[in-house]
Amino acid sequence: MESVKNGDIAGEAGLVDGSCTEIIIVRHGETEWNALSKMQGQTDIDLNEVGRQQAIIVAEKLSREPNISAIYSSDLKRAFDTAETIASRCGLQVVIDKDLRERHIGDLQGLAYSEASKVNPIAFAALKSSRKDQEIPGGGESKDQVFRRCTSSLQRIAEKHRGERVVVVTHGGITGKLYKRAIPGERPGGVWNTSISIFQLSEGDNWSIKLWNDKSHLKETEYLESASGGGDASG
Repeated sequence: MESVKNGDIAGEAGLVDGSCTEIIIVRHGETEWNALSKMQGQTDIDLNEVGRQQAIIVAEKLSREPNISAIYSSDLKRAFDTAETIASRCGLQVVIDKDLRERHIGDLQGLAYSEASKVNPIAFAALKSSRKDQEIPGGGESKDQVFRRCTSSLQRIAEKHRGERVVVVTHGGITGKLYKRAIPGERPGGVWNTSISIFQLSEGDNWSIKLWNDKSHLKETEYLESASGGGDASG
């Protein structure tokens, strides 16, 4: 599911069945903390220069897509600024939804992933716990909490935009949770900065994935190697 023929994300002229909503999920551009492998969570970090260029590239790709009717975003700057770049090229306004924020990872926010187990072993163990109700010390969310938050957000967006195509700009960990809602029991792997995934949400609470983690728009640029694969630990 990583790519489709000729990189055509629209299918048949971007037409969507009236009972379905097509949601184009974009992870935000790179931040300095991504580049340093620091754990962001809900810390509000700006895009770096690479991230701003990645946002322009994905915006140019999406500006050529037909029938995009709305753009939603997390309120964290790295996502919102990416969404604003897309919106400016699509002639739309960004709608903020705080439920699209990355997972709060408590006392781990700001730590380098490679050092977190030594600096705060209790919080790191909570992050890695298999228990879905395990919260992270320092105000961090459990897997269940963040899963309910972000999947409910996407469902609300889908119900508001039946028969339409919309863009949602969010975070690596959140995109991974949405994948698990669509394909339970499978691990999604890393989500690259400004990658594109396409979810289709139909009436009857049916979720499917049309395209996953596509980064073809970055392949002819210098920005692919910088596009880190994100999860709960990177944001």
